[in-house]
Amino acid sequence: MTQKKPTAIVPCPSCKKSTVWSADNPYRPFCCERCKLIDLGAWASEEHNIPGEPINPYADEGGEDMY
Repeated sequence: MTQKKPTAIVPCPSCKKSTVWSADNPYRPFCCERCKLIDLGAWASEEHNIPGEPINPYADEGGEDMY
């Protein structure tokens, strides 16, 4: 006999609504496609970011800046 794991209920990162964390939820950890797209838009517009030193995309492979 196999035991089912308990279903986790987590808050949606966008709207904070309780949502089921399972393979049946294609939008997890979000509650719906709308919340997933809102979050994607926030990353695209740079409202969300990861702290750290900026990277110079114009630096050559020798490590020198072009500025």
